[in-house]
Amino acid sequence: MAVYKLPDMPYDYGALEPAMSGQILELHHSKHHAAYVKGSNDALDQLAEARDKGDYAALVGLEKTLAFNLSGHVLHSIFWNNLSPDGGDRPDGELAAAIGEHFGSFDGFAGQLSAATKSVQGSGWGVLAWEPLAQRLIVEQVYDHHGNVGHGSTPILVFDAWEHAYYLQYKNVRPDYVDRLWDLVDWADVARRFDAARAAGNPLTVTP
Repeated sequence: MAVYKLPDMPYDYGALEPAMSGQILELHHSKHHAAYVKGSNDALDQLAEARDKGDYAALVGLEKTLAFNLSGHVLHSIFWNNLSPDGGDRPDGELAAAIGEHFGSFDGFAGQLSAATKSVQGSGWGVLAWEPLAQRLIVEQVYDHHGNVGHGSTPILVFDAWEHAYYLQYKNVRPDYVDRLWDLVDWADVARRFDAARAAGNPLTVTP
């Protein structure tokens, strides 16, 4: 039985035009994201089979496959909800205050996240995350789906820098695509994720 399921989109495929074409969005969700969901479920099935047989010869590859696909599923699930046809502008309230505290200014934060997304080597993501040990926001540069991140950090805003997210529309000009993403950011969604991440406390230093 499938553990993971492809989530419905929170808007129509054409809702983010002209910044993101309906053709790209449909392919991205129904093909690429769906493949990560299937890959996660397939990896779990294969791991269960390995346990049943007591044969762990393929364990390393299966663990890597699960991490790759599950992280892709998680990041895409956040990405769709981070965006909105009514997005853009800037955050307010406690999220805005935290961005100012931890990055100096909104412009400083936006510059760092944009640079992190634009400069990913190959495929990856730019991520704004809550880091619970220091109780602060950080920007992370994710390679593929799950590399180069701080353990325990919670992503609250993610920018997809894989070519399938933009190539049909922006060709090889990733910076133009990243610049347009700012017009779509749903800051209310980011703020809810920020609040939830902070409310979780610091599980890294739990003591008896």
